[in-house]
Amino acid sequence: MLYWFYRHLDINLFQYITVRAGFAFFIAFILTLYAMPLFIAWAKAKKASQPINKFVPKAHLKKSNTPTMGGVVFVFSTLVATLLSANLFNPYILGGLFTLISFCWLGLNDDIGKVISRNNLEGLAPRAKLFWQFLLGAAAGIFLVAVVGFDTHFYVPFVKFPLFDMQWGAVVFWALVIVAASNAVNLTDGLDGLATVPSIFALFTLGVIVYVTGNAVLSHYLLWPKIIGVGEVTVMASALIGALIGFLWYNCNPAEVFMGDSGSLAVGAFLGYMAILGKSEILLILIGAVFVIETLSVIAQVGSYKLRGKRIFLMAPIHHHFEMKHWAENKIIVRFWIIAFIANLLALITLKIR
Repeated sequence: MLYWFYRHLDINLFQYITVRAGFAFFIAFILTLYAMPLFIAWAKAKKASQPINKFVPKAHLKKSNTPTMGGVVFVFSTLVATLLSANLFNPYILGGLFTLISFCWLGLNDDIGKVISRNNLEGLAPRAKLFWQFLLGAAAGIFLVAVVGFDTHFYVPFVKFPLFDMQWGAVVFWALVIVAASNAVNLTDGLDGLATVPSIFALFTLGVIVYVTGNAVLSHYLLWPKIIGVGEVTVMASALIGALIGFLWYNCNPAEVFMGDSGSLAVGAFLGYMAILGKSEILLILIGAVFVIETLSVIAQVGSYKLRGKRIFLMAPIHHHFEMKHWAENKIIVRFWIIAFIANLLALITLKIR
């Protein structure tokens, strides 16, 4: 709508991505603040609470009646804010909407299965879930290559020029990036607000990178790849940041609602999508440092147990390890937030080091 005002009513203020990103932030933030209590009340009435995994620390049993699927609310708020603020004819916005909605849909199916069965291990089968993640990730990649004609060159941090052209192999690589990011955020979402704030930091960093990528002046100055049109996705990233901050109001410890897979899978997939647009697939490892640490802890734990019959951590993901060491939940959460903040600060510094 705001972009329509610029195009048809000559309101030049709305031609600027930064202005529309600001509007998108506040629309999503206010809408989430308003809608979340309504959702929480509905979820409690329907007993749509988070089933607690029997393998997590016993302290989590007190959270058994906390509503889940809060991701549906902040994804909805993001969509409304994007529809009102972004240029809907921009193909990168369409790809972002597809990624966010499709992974939210996938996560919602998983959440509903867990709620109905009252078992955290039910829901979508792991292989079916992974299949759909790859299918949706590949669909996003095919859209970028076949429909948009997106640049398929492979870039790494600190290097001015691409290393090689992935061509159609980019679809497989990008699907892996989206799936990995989606699952990493999902694994991290185990304590109140633990995944929310690092996601906000990552969205801000990627929003800056995508804005630079789509800006002819800034990309030239910073020796960054220039891709016309991708900067518009900054509006959608800003909307999701606003929605997540609104969600954090109710998700901070002690949480009144959890995002569920409908939120974590969607946020992670969108982070992967933004990293692709900003030619920052490798830099995403630093941007999502907390998510990477959590994922590696699970891989190391499972691998060590299968190969040696011994565990490395008291429990995985690693935030549960610190719980088993009797760290206070708030201490674990805030320390992980600090790590995420520093990692994203370092990632932003790399913009100038080429």
